[in-house]
Amino acid sequence: MRAMIVAAGRGTRLAPLTDLRPKPALPVRGIPVIGYTLALLAHHGVREVVVNLHHLPDRLREAARAWCPPDLELHFSPEPQLLDTGGGIRRVADFLKGSDPCLILGGDMILDVDLGGMLRRHREEARAVTLLLREDPRAPSFGTIGVDAEGCVRRISGRFDLGGEVRSGVYVWANVVSESALDALPEREVFSHLDDWLVPRLADGARDVIGEVATPAECLWEPVGTPAEYLAANLQPLSLSYWPQPDERAREAGTRFCGDAVLGAGARLGAGARLARAVVWEGEEVPPGFQGEDGVFAGGGFHSCVPDATP
Repeated sequence: MRAMIVAAGRGTRLAPLTDLRPKPALPVRGIPVIGYTLALLAHHGVREVVVNLHHLPDRLREAARAWCPPDLELHFSPEPQLLDTGGGIRRVADFLKGSDPCLILGGDMILDVDLGGMLRRHREEARAVTLLLREDPRAPSFGTIGVDAEGCVRRISGRFDLGGEVRSGVYVWANVVSESALDALPEREVFSHLDDWLVPRLADGARDVIGEVATPAECLWEPVGTPAEYLAANLQPLSLSYWPQPDERAREAGTRFCGDAVLGAGARLGAGARLARAVVWEGEEVPPGFQGEDGVFAGGGFHSCVPDATP
């Protein structure tokens, strides 16, 4: 089976951390975000995955190769100019057609869900596209996608609405896609996969774009799109169905967990330095006597992750 990780975004909301590394390469509890996604895909039978690249591509290649499971073959799709989500998918469509269906996942989250069940239902019901949605209290911040009683997508946020909605959820950027849907990608270089690919299909009356709404118990989803989200993901130990003890794997690679601080491999604290609810990237040296909380020490400095904090 083949999959794509959409990872070419600039990650501007996470600056200045993303000035140092692309978002999918940021460490969460000592493991880069993309490492979790690769492990999830391998666990569910994916054997080849393509990752699109744009911002700091060499750093992302390095992180992906370092944490790629041994039975997973990596490919990369560089984008010197960003192609948006749909354009990035279109560029690798021929690769993705090598398995029908394929998986397409976002690169800026930690996800745990039964992808095998999604694939089975997708095949059984001859769907074109299956979108994973999640009941989530953060919905007002992210927007939602609405479905009707049969699960067909009827609404996308506030910009497209066919009526008939009975249930909704946050779109967590996990998709099962059939070859027939890839054949219908727009003949354009740059476009959105939702607004320019799926919306016209739905507007024409298609009933084969399905949204599966999962409960929090069925789907763990930790986005890392903002500093606050990134810090929260680091401070909460993870228990994943596909990777029951990721902290142990991180420890093997040199990560230390000291109270409510995460110290990357080779990170050092100077005498008298005190950190609370903080992350120190690997190889960093925190100066003697330094005190910081609710932030990340990276690139030789401390970056607050408190929402609306003054730099």
